[in-house]
Amino acid sequence: MRTDPLFMDEPYRKSASAKVIGLTDEGGVILDRTLFYARGGGQPGDSGTLDWDGGRIPIATAVEDDGGAIVLVPSEPSALPPVGATIDQRLDWDRRHGHMRIHTALHLLSVVIPLPVTGGAVGAEKGRLDFDMPEAPDDVAILEGQLNALVTRDLEIAVEWISDAELDANPSLVKTMSVQPPRGYGQIRLVRIGQGKDCIDLQPCGGTHVRRTGEIGKLKIAKVENKGKQNRRVTIALA
Repeated sequence: MRTDPLFMDEPYRKSASAKVIGLTDEGGVILDRTLFYARGGGQPGDSGTLDWDGGRIPIATAVEDDGGAIVLVPSEPSALPPVGATIDQRLDWDRRHGHMRIHTALHLLSVVIPLPVTGGAVGAEKGRLDFDMPEAPDDVAILEGQLNALVTRDLEIAVEWISDAELDANPSLVKTMSVQPPRGYGQIRLVRIGQGKDCIDLQPCGGTHVRRTGEIGKLKIAKVENKGKQNRRVTIALA
């Protein structure tokens, strides 16, 4: 049982109908297609609501099970829609859009700090990357200026796909040391920032992103922390 991930191709879609194809023992709902991003790659699962004839439940998050189905997890135990029911799913859009802005901003951070990434987390208003960085940056203000310069260039963001073999032939595309791209599906999703000679970044990513960097808005580097002998955590936030 697999779920068609509408968020991959339609990250700006806020509502959609779907059919319930399964219920889990823990009280989760599985749909044939969903707008809810499933937690992964440092990005939280989406929240929102499900409505059907005779009921409504708030959804706290979404996770992917071992079989590739996306399980929508209710905020609290409640009556679930029956298998086969048609439902209307609606995202908590402000929260999702915040994730999109911050996730894209973290890709920009990996451009201005071109070092291996050891971890990361996406939030609706701030996010962070951990870098394999022996020394903290000399001038955070310069980094912040470089980050916002990429935002104001209003670069286009696009998605493309390559095969496992093509990724193996270009291992430098993978910036993250802690999270590897999912394999075994025949294709790997890449997110490109900028086109042609203006391309500044191309890396595997299954998350949701904005259409252009200008949509992110002004950013600030909130703090830089020492998280080990060669690990520095850089947190950014919407200004």
